[in-house]
Amino acid sequence: MELVHGPATVRNTWLELPAGTGFGLANLPYGVFSTPGTPPRTGIAVGDDVLDLAAATGDDVHATGSLNAFLARGPAAWRELRAQLTEWLTDDRYRARVEPHLLPRDGVTMHLPVEVADYVDFYSSRHHAENLGRILRPGSPPLLPNWEHLPVGYHGRAGTVRVSGTPVVRPAGQRPGTPPTFGPTERLDVEAEIGFVVGTPSELGTPVPLGDLAEHVFGVCVVNDWSARDVQAWEYAPLGPFLGKSFLTSVSPWVVPLAALEAARVPAPARDVTLLPYLDDREHPWGLDLTLELRLNGQLVSCPPFADMYWTPAQQLAHLTANGAALRTGDLFASGTVSGPRHDQRGSLVELSEGGTRPLTLADGTTRTFLEDGDEVTVSATAPGTDGGRISLGEVTGRVVAHPIREE
Repeated sequence: MELVHGPATVRNTWLELPAGTGFGLANLPYGVFSTPGTPPRTGIAVGDDVLDLAAATGDDVHATGSLNAFLARGPAAWRELRAQLTEWLTDDRYRARVEPHLLPRDGVTMHLPVEVADYVDFYSSRHHAENLGRILRPGSPPLLPNWEHLPVGYHGRAGTVRVSGTPVVRPAGQRPGTPPTFGPTERLDVEAEIGFVVGTPSELGTPVPLGDLAEHVFGVCVVNDWSARDVQAWEYAPLGPFLGKSFLTSVSPWVVPLAALEAARVPAPARDVTLLPYLDDREHPWGLDLTLELRLNGQLVSCPPFADMYWTPAQQLAHLTANGAALRTGDLFASGTVSGPRHDQRGSLVELSEGGTRPLTLADGTTRTFLEDGDEVTVSATAPGTDGGRISLGEVTGRVVAHPIREE
């Protein structure tokens, strides 16, 4: 039996949890699953099992095939259910009620956990921004003048956010040249990121202050925001990313509640400029000590540290709504590529290969600058838990398949 260490109590659980599981009682992430012949419904990952919430609670909100209806109930409901689940899983009186609704996790199919309303991707790692600046604009300052003053971001395509395991069809677009050509990207890349899922909406015209992150954001997931670097390089000026980014964004199937990340909170890195008041987070630090792992065809190629991110999720949300833009249940905003100061902490291939000039050598002797058809990429993440161990944010995986398009 596993000991569960809370802020004030130590309790036993009747569950037989695997040693070192990242899905212990300090985590309890939410996802949407199905079994053969049954409709999608909400589940909680615990150990190697999924707790069927629709069956265990009898609440129809968990039978909708999406987390949206539950997330819209707001923070009080999130806290109440988390407390109830913890009690069920730690008190033997509830075992007979709960245990029949535990299903082996390896026997279920996972689905997109939320109906994504809007999707925004930020550019919040200083190391990533400086690396790209040096690669793309050699001889110029690596950071553009606005970067230290605001969280740079862009709106993506909510309709192309898909759950882990969705095939990555190599996208096509215009590629730079004289003249430009149209065809499949030759510089398909990955971006290891963390995503933040909005539960509680906000009013149009009312900015969300830094201190209200947890009143609106339910939890986090792992994101891979795939990129076609050649398409992006040709089209991005003057309005920014478009077709080079909008073809697919992959997310992990589990959404880890913010409540599970209390032990991961750390101060943000020191800033070099004085921030405007609405971004001054000295009273509301929301740095997160998360560790990501990026694997290519099973080989670990990078371990990006999220604690180094210059802009925090609270600042991203405050900036996202500073003009009065409204939040909706199911909104997803992502951190942007997570990169650290070392070469083995870079969260994209364009950085790891120095813009394609320094190929990576994999364990089988093959080399890569950018992704080839058949390559499989996995991004995972962990965080310190309130029980003294580490919790898992799950993983997001995608395999590249060729695009059957004629070159022009």
